[in-house]
Amino acid sequence: MTCRRRVYAAVFVAAAFSFCCVLMPIGPACANEDDDARTIIFSGRDIWRNGAFAYGGFLFAPGSLDEDGFLLKVLLSGGWYRYVAQNLGARRVDGVEGLAQILPGWRIKRGNAEFKFFMGPEIQEHHLLPDDPANRLRGRSFGLRVGAEVWYEPTIETMIAGDVSLSSVATSNSARVAYGWRTFEEMLGGVYIGPEIQYFGSDGYRHLRLGTHVTSLKADDTEWSIGIGWARDSERRSSPYLRLSILRRH
Repeated sequence: MTCRRRVYAAVFVAAAFSFCCVLMPIGPACANEDDDARTIIFSGRDIWRNGAFAYGGFLFAPGSLDEDGFLLKVLLSGGWYRYVAQNLGARRVDGVEGLAQILPGWRIKRGNAEFKFFMGPEIQEHHLLPDDPANRLRGRSFGLRVGAEVWYEPTIETMIAGDVSLSSVATSNSARVAYGWRTFEEMLGGVYIGPEIQYFGSDGYRHLRLGTHVTSLKADDTEWSIGIGWARDSERRSSPYLRLSILRRH
């Protein structure tokens, strides 16, 4: 049974990772940002000492991404993580996870502020080695995910971005807030650089990050965002982290 689980876990993560790689921008974009784009394809990577994850998906608006109205967000994610299980005699547990979310939502824009709200079903799959019966994130779970995102430009030179997400599966949740100043206008066409703070949690676990982000870094038809800093969790483990996300409008 253990061997079987390893095979299933490896296949699941490989599929999720392949999906993310397919979403990486290739070739020219189908539409410029000035056009009435209806789809954003996104992909990303996240790594620190005790975990590595990859995700990908798309955001679709039937009318236009620049109009108020209905949105649909679909996301697939997979990765590896490790922790120390005290109930197993302080043994190290390696986990492999995969998740899928289908989140209908709504976009609202008022002045220089843009808000997005989402709610929908998700499925999570966690395989642990050795097995940890005390971990609620174990095996397959179905739940409801709610989330919100905000982008606000107080001035033409500054931005504030934030997002929050909460799941009924082991009350897993996350949040991020970032502030940025627009700079490198001539060299890079203008990017936002500033501090960011991130939080991840679930039943019995907390993870906090403090770092610096570079947002809206454009290369051809692709837009990049990078975050780097220091992470620490409730098990008193700490290390640098690196976050990379890529998106393209169609």
